[in-house]
Amino acid sequence: MSDRGGLAAERCQACRGEVAPLLADEAELLLRELDPAWELEAQRLHRHFRLPGFNAPFGLAARIAMLAEREGHHPELHLGYGHLDVELSTHAANGLTRNDFILAAKIDALG
Repeated sequence: MSDRGGLAAERCQACRGEVAPLLADEAELLLRELDPAWELEAQRLHRHFRLPGFNAPFGLAARIAMLAEREGHHPELHLGYGHLDVELSTHAANGLTRNDFILAAKIDALG
């Protein structure tokens, strides 16, 4: 994983109309800039957080939600006792775009 200043310092760009998804090799290169816990799964980025109890995953989900609102790019959040799953993709592209990796890097920076 490289320094998180790169992607995390960028801003998500608004999608206007149809957007081309990233090619597989582009996605693999960007994946290297994220925490190794992120995985590519069928045109989605996925990360599973295992956290104690319910309040810790709920708190992380709330921080991610506030971040997503600021960026204008919203993940799927699946919350339960002891865990939070985050899935990123870009609906306008029907796949992954740079925005997904930018938001993932910003989620990594939340700590």
